[in-house]
Amino acid sequence: VQLVESGGGVVQPGGSLRLSCAASGFTFSSYAMGWFRQAPGKEHEFVGGIHWTGGSTYYRDSVKGRFSVSRDNPKNTVYLQMNSLKPEDTAVYYCAAENRPYRSGRTDRRDFGSWGQGTQVTVSS
Repeated sequence: VQLVESGGGVVQPGGSLRLSCAASGFTFSSYAMGWFRQAPGKEHEFVGGIHWTGGSTYYRDSVKGRFSVSRDNPKNTVYLQMNSLKPEDTAVYYCAAENRPYRSGRTDRRDFGSWGQGTQVTVSS
């Protein structure tokens, strides 16, 4: 199993970034996917997730209306569109696959078995 994130960078407050996560080595279309982040000195926190079909998404309250998770199953890729970025969004962002197929809606990192290496997002003026 391999998950590879890309698209991180430095952006000004109010700006946008789109993260991508390319998956391989498992049946991507059978697994819900999640995005997590970890700021310096803090625990991993759930950001958003998506059903294995892409039919539903769910988010932490602080990003609702600003962030959007989507997926392209034929391309084995999941995305995180981040708009109206704030300095408090600064973190390393990780994508992860739930550790069971055909299960969705989990937000605890212990329910995710495969993780990418992370990509840094810095929001600063």
